[in-house]
Amino acid sequence: MGRDKVILLGATGTTGGSIINGLLEDGGFHVSVLVRLSSSNITTDNFESIVDILTRFDIVISAIGADAQLCQLRLIDAAKVAGVKRFVPCGFITVAPAGGIMDIRDEKETVYQHLWKAYVPYTIIDVGFWYQISYPRLPSGRVDYAIPIKMPLKLYGNAGLATAITDLRDIGRYVARIIRDPRTLNQKVFAYGELVSQQGAAELLGKLSGEQIEFHDHVDSNQMLANMEEAKATLLHNPTDYKARFEVIVAQYQYNGTKLYPDFKRISFESCLKEILRGDGFRINPGNI
Repeated sequence: MGRDKVILLGATGTTGGSIINGLLEDGGFHVSVLVRLSSSNITTDNFESIVDILTRFDIVISAIGADAQLCQLRLIDAAKVAGVKRFVPCGFITVAPAGGIMDIRDEKETVYQHLWKAYVPYTIIDVGFWYQISYPRLPSGRVDYAIPIKMPLKLYGNAGLATAITDLRDIGRYVARIIRDPRTLNQKVFAYGELVSQQGAAELLGKLSGEQIEFHDHVDSNQMLANMEEAKATLLHNPTDYKARFEVIVAQYQYNGTKLYPDFKRISFESCLKEILRGDGFRINPGNI
């Protein structure tokens, strides 16, 4: 069999960078990148040229930014006309139902509904929270270099409740597996690394670092909802403020496929923390996720 031809939208973002690295590491795909494209510049005048581009590819993957989810709607229309064999919309978040829990999830649902109505073959991939933003600060400031936004040391909601988290670098490796698997066509796939609670992450980091992490406060569900509304109001005042958008997403995450590939060698959360403690971690850009 020949190698599938894949085109990726959003390759310069954090998630997109992981995806392109995973596809290239796999070596089983012809990979191209679609640049300078948004729904506003897919017009009647150039729609056919976009269709012509997509006709050359088997798989379209979108890793577009968090502030541009609806830009995928016209791209889906073009993919339908082009006869794309598989469209992977920009999922890549934690699992949550649509309907007022997370704004970004609701925007993604609009994209999914458009995809289903168009009868375009699809695979929706969610991955949970990233390891790289799933640990607290240390009193010494030792890991601050790798933390994108210096959050206060607080516990949120049920701090003992485990949630699915994933190493950012594993996302692309998962994608490479998933998009060649016939079992995942027209399916949703949840691929993650480990189940870890807020308390568990703090205890592990404390053990590895030899430092004692003391949380300053516990934020209950009522306060989290109030924080969410405050962040939304700030974002409404300045919709282009990526920090405000990030804070809305963070507030909503607080409230809130591994069985397919048992041989997948996931990066462990502990090894990620050890890497960060050695000074070998990396800081993500919250404005370019």
